[in-house]
Amino acid sequence: MWYLAVAAGSFRRYATYRIATVAGVFTNTVFGFIVAFTYLALWHERPHLGGYDQAQALAFVWTGQSLLASTGLMGGGLDELQERIRSGDIAVDLYRPADLQLWWLAADLGRAGLQLIGRGVAPMVVGALAFPLALPGDPLTWGGFLLSVLLGVVVGFSLRYLVALASFWLLDGAGLALISGLACMFFSGMVLPLRVFPGALGEIAQLLPWAAVLQVPADVLVGARSGGAVLRGLVFQAAWGGALLALGRLVQAAATRKVVVHGG
Repeated sequence: MWYLAVAAGSFRRYATYRIATVAGVFTNTVFGFIVAFTYLALWHERPHLGGYDQAQALAFVWTGQSLLASTGLMGGGLDELQERIRSGDIAVDLYRPADLQLWWLAADLGRAGLQLIGRGVAPMVVGALAFPLALPGDPLTWGGFLLSVLLGVVVGFSLRYLVALASFWLLDGAGLALISGLACMFFSGMVLPLRVFPGALGEIAQLLPWAAVLQVPADVLVGARSGGAVLRGLVFQAAWGGALLALGRLVQAAATRKVVVHGG
């Protein structure tokens, strides 16, 4: 119940930033149109590139724009944690009767829920009205997609949490956060679906944790995964989520074994 309250509080907190949410919807929609027209030109020259038809490719574009904020594809969401580590306020957090990792995971899930509703639905609706998208008609596929999104959010959080914890050793973690965000953009499928990547690069990219953030959920939604492939995708996401959370706990334990607060 404690962590449910944290998630609910985080949801309400981000819900207060209405203008920022509207601006985010506008930005995601504009970029959605830019990327969609780029994909139209590319798929006109290379039909069925990566195994996607044009409608699937366009649906992939708008799925990426819809999940951009909720899954933290460009970073963010844990900037406050990084600042608290830098300032030394993290010492107060460690005295709370709650697990540090679970606390921030609950807060991030609340943030992601608001972003999915606030900045996810509208761009997808606009994209569906403007382009022929390959969207499923059965609720089972939508259910699998939402479960995949949840697991993608957990993986995305786990990656960003590790980056935030690096601030215990770095004077400023902004550079590492920027590098991590760029890696996520490229290896998640945000720039191009990973199935389009050539040869070994594509095969390796689909095994990396970033693929669990966007590539797998998008493939479930557009029908590139079905039947047993959906289950394998969910297991892939759950495995990376569990492994990265466990790694985060190890790094957290090493970082908090001795905390030195500025001035004492």
